[in-house]
Amino acid sequence: MSTPIHFAINRISAPRLGFAEFAAMSRRLGVSAIEIRNDLPGVELRDGMPAGDVGAIAKAHGLTIRSINALYPFDVFNAERAAQATELARYAQACGAEALVMCPLNSLEDRRSTEERYADLVAALRGLRPILQAHGLVGLVEPLGFEECSLRHKSVAVRAIEEVGHDGTFLLVHDTFHHHLAGEDAFYPEYTGLVHVSGVEDGGLGVNQMRDGHRVLVGQDDRLGNLPQLRRLIDLGYTGFVSFEPFAESVAAATDIEAQLAASMAHIRDGVAALAVTA
Repeated sequence: MSTPIHFAINRISAPRLGFAEFAAMSRRLGVSAIEIRNDLPGVELRDGMPAGDVGAIAKAHGLTIRSINALYPFDVFNAERAAQATELARYAQACGAEALVMCPLNSLEDRRSTEERYADLVAALRGLRPILQAHGLVGLVEPLGFEECSLRHKSVAVRAIEEVGHDGTFLLVHDTFHHHLAGEDAFYPEYTGLVHVSGVEDGGLGVNQMRDGHRVLVGQDDRLGNLPQLRRLIDLGYTGFVSFEPFAESVAAATDIEAQLAASMAHIRDGVAALAVTA
């Protein structure tokens, strides 16, 4: 018997489909949730598609909009960020999205100390809380595993969430790519509001060379350990959505993306189930 996994599909998986076509494909694949984005040229938020239209299309296909991806850089909180967060929150509320994914600063030019980064992280959570709560949203904090990122580890995010008060306003994104890059073995299912999955298959890359453009769908040649990561999360009690987030151009340009997604779903289901048998 396959392990029950509740899949979702991030808009980055098929950015060249119209939104209605994307929603129809998602439903045919049997998923019940999607993620939309604000960083894709010519897609929904960028092309001015009204939030009400996005919500109506999703609802017509029986889909939950789990998140808008993403508020960046959320941990550099100032008047500009507050305005950006408010604009995204209004759109999210109007289209029926449940959450905002929030990504930290990823820059080689960031000269802040570890202590300054943490203080800014806590301040950002405090500043964002009333905006999210006013619009009925969850803030999904996504640590990025890149060496230059200001927030690489989930353990640091959890500490900050605890410091501002863990009342459900903030949860984590467990991204299998970033978890692997960060080299962190900690899992926080009780704090996790979403899982992102993607694979890296290029055997010539060192871990510190892996970038978003290398991220494909999860298959048998995956180097990130997606299957054991998911097995661990499920065994620890995670029951939320597992959302496909591949960034590779080969995926974006695929003319058979529906078949590729279906194959990756089957691979993940079977592989995670097999790990339960052998554990």
